Amino acid sequence: MTGPAPVRLILASASPRRLELLARLGVTPDSVIPAEIDETPHKAEIPDLYACRMAAEKAAAAAAAAPGCLVLAADTVVAAGRRILPKTEDEAEARAALSLLSGRRHRVHSAVAVTDAQGRTRTRLSTSLVAFKRLSSEEIAAYLAGGEWRGKAGGYAIQGRAEALMRMLSGSHSGVMGLPLYETRTLLRAAGYPLG
Repeated sequence: MTGPAPVRLILASASPRRLELLARLGVTPDSVIPAEIDETPHKAEIPDLYACRMAAEKAAAAAAAAPGCLVLAADTVVAAGRRILPKTEDEAEARAALSLLSGRRHRVHSAVAVTDAQGRTRTRLSTSLVAFKRLSSEEIAAYLAGGEWRGKAGGYAIQGRAEALMRMLSGSHSGVMGLPLYETRTLLRAAGYPLG
């Protein structure tokens, strides 16, 4: 007699970093369904609640496209105070973000949402504190020239050259990369996904 068929795991993100981080847990999703949702923050929405809402909405969108599957979604927000920094689309935006973060602490909120086969969604949040050294205009220009900033929240990627410019990180390195592994593992296990 065979047991029930294993539940298919869907990753609601096209991010290669999230695939790489999931692999650290020994997890390969059965499918990737990037969630196309409106990511506009609500008026006066604070960064941590925004990250949780985005993760849950991405999970819901992917779950609607793949009923009966387990869906994993995440969202990472870089916040300077109550200000949500955008995913930088051009060099001017990236320069402005790095100039704002230079020499000061900021928070990175990384939310994970898992929607199970019955449609129940659980969400966890990881918040890390990050501080860059005071960046000279030459350091910012050199970083921008490398192109790592494209499409990155706050204009930087911790898994690249920006890590050498950080004087402090308190929290989850994987969370700052875009998928906090402790919270992800906890949610997948709670949803019954087989993990070692």
